[in-house]
Amino acid sequence: MRRVVVLLALLSVCDGVTFSQLCSGNPNNQRRTSDMWGQGNYGASRQDRLHQGLDIVCNDGATVYAPFDVKLKGQVIVYPNGLKMAINKGIKLEGEGLCFKLFYSVYPGITSHVHVQMCNKSDPTRYF
Repeated sequence: MRRVVVLLALLSVCDGVTFSQLCSGNPNNQRRTSDMWGQGNYGASRQDRLHQGLDIVCNDGATVYAPFDVKLKGQVIVYPNGLKMAINKGIKLEGEGLCFKLFYSVYPGITSHVHVQMCNKSDPTRYF
């Protein structure tokens, strides 16, 4: 019974969490819409997989903010095969009962953005 109570308490804490502004110049966390690489919403189709995060528009050179008090939990290697090394590092953060990763991918023609991905690969949309 204790485990259920703890889990319910944790879920209720996370339910009220909202990410504040992630990028300077984008106060409302506008999401990446359609471009030649697809859409930035969670679950959007990719060639052989589904998009596992949410893309928030962030202009090149913009300041990226922590969405709330977080602890840096380490570096994330985005592409373990090393084929897409333009920017291949992100960060893993924890705070407000959440674990998430922030990183960026560079492709010609893609809208500049920060990719937000939950550590458990669940949909981050409800936090925006």
